[in-house]
Amino acid sequence: MFKKLLLSLSAISFIGFTSVAQSVFAPLNQDYYHLIDRYEIKRGKFAEGFHTTVKPYTRKGIVQLADSVLADKSCRLSSQDFFNLEYLRNDSWEWTSDQSGDSDTNLWDIFYRKKADAYSSNTNDFDIHVNPVLNLEIGAADGGLQKTVSLNSRGVEIRGMINKKIGFYTFMTDNVGLIPDYVKNYVDFYNQNSVRLERLPGMPGEGYTKEFKTDPYGVDFFSARAYITFQATKNIGIQFGHDRNFIGNGFRSMILSDNAPPYLFLKITTQVGRFQYQNLFAELINPSLAAVAEALPKKYIAMHHLSMNLSRRFNLGIFEAVVFDKGEKGFDLNYLNPVIFYRYLEGFQGSSDNAFVGFDFKYNFKKHFSLYGQWMIDEFVAKEFLAGKGSWLNKYSVQAGLKYIDAFGINNLDLQSEFNTARPFTYSHNDPSTYSHYSQALAHPLGANFLEWSHILRFQPSSKLQLTAKYIWAKFGEDRNSSENWGGNILKNYTFRPAGDYNYFVGAGRSTVTTTIDLRASYQVRHNVFVDLHYLNRDYNSGDDKLDSKNTITSIGLRWNVAYRQMNF
Repeated sequence: MFKKLLLSLSAISFIGFTSVAQSVFAPLNQDYYHLIDRYEIKRGKFAEGFHTTVKPYTRKGIVQLADSVLADKSCRLSSQDFFNLEYLRNDSWEWTSDQSGDSDTNLWDIFYRKKADAYSSNTNDFDIHVNPVLNLEIGAADGGLQKTVSLNSRGVEIRGMINKKIGFYTFMTDNVGLIPDYVKNYVDFYNQNSVRLERLPGMPGEGYTKEFKTDPYGVDFFSARAYITFQATKNIGIQFGHDRNFIGNGFRSMILSDNAPPYLFLKITTQVGRFQYQNLFAELINPSLAAVAEALPKKYIAMHHLSMNLSRRFNLGIFEAVVFDKGEKGFDLNYLNPVIFYRYLEGFQGSSDNAFVGFDFKYNFKKHFSLYGQWMIDEFVAKEFLAGKGSWLNKYSVQAGLKYIDAFGINNLDLQSEFNTARPFTYSHNDPSTYSHYSQALAHPLGANFLEWSHILRFQPSSKLQLTAKYIWAKFGEDRNSSENWGGNILKNYTFRPAGDYNYFVGAGRSTVTTTIDLRASYQVRHNVFVDLHYLNRDYNSGDDKLDSKNTITSIGLRWNVAYRQMNF
């Protein structure tokens, strides 16, 4: 029913077409998006083509930002900056005024005429860009049963426009790999394998996964993302497809992240002046505790986000969402109202759906700094908060972070420090309407009942070499067995609380601390072809000494037109 409804809405929207050109989006990629955020900070005012709190960004908007930075004589740019800005322009050359990005060499005057595309054609009627996708990684692991890690991904990426009014995008890869112990443990946690009759394999950020050659550390999965996008009016853009979205300015998001697998969604974005209003309606998969069936149960999410550039450097966002499971009734049409408060609808219908509200902000200053944060409220009772007894009713999460670019006067040395925390039982519910998709959190990968400090250093000593270092410290409370619920596992029913109503503080339960050091050097051999050297050390220190473990991974990889796969949890 949901698919038919979305298709009907999309078809109706075609009636309002204007001559406004429509851009597709640059795929979510932390390395790529850091460059965009960096140049918005250096420019000293927000981008005109998009709001950086809501990701992904349009390729058209990225080119507009790059052009404005290059034209701004007050921006102090290094040779690496000029290289990066030209890289961004070449990557979306169809939106440059000079159609730049020509390749020095091509193959048979057909392939690689442009640096960014294996094959491309651009006319007023039809624009297409076709690229191979490859991700090969091999490495050694120490500290667990699995001694070899690997990833082998092969596929294709296609994007384009029809009549410059309809945009389309598709990404498909076939993947096999061997995962380290800590990733397998994380997979077993979100698949709840400790209470299943049979173990389900998995890969973080992916949906259906098979074991490769019956190896519990082997994964075999197919990845696919695709959408269409078009302008209903000059100020209203519509996107319909299967992909991820992200709300926030940090390394993590406490509102909506790219942690979970792609999902089916309809997104309506209205941008007028300094205001951007986004409606997101999505269909999520809700696996049960039973073995995988032919058709997994579904649930839905409806979300509003209003982003306001209150000045050239200060942005404020207001957010609300509701997750609901209506069984055979399908999508609740009441939640299609694009402007009404979901809390009101929930009460009006006598519903107990899982509703959230929240705020986010960003303040860029001195052309070097960006201060940002989020507050997600699942439930908040002021009386209980002031009592300080750790009531389970106070369910919320908080983020605070700071970015410092060209730190200490060193060109292209960028620092980021971020704090995240979520109280016990945040994002969980008393029915299947938890804030998750395919059993994976829609916000932070640790779920709830945790606090985390992340420190990230990015340094570009030369145009083609990127160095990234992460130090992540997290403390969280785990359940000692299936009969406990300290609010960290968001898939559990929050009415099941053997410890009662109080003493739920962050870290309650079996207190556990993880420390992760993640180092990576990426060298860009040619446009979007990277060689990666990677080192990761993860120390898991449990309240139960018998569970302590340490994983060390060293690997080398080759990436072509695909983001580096982050697995920091």
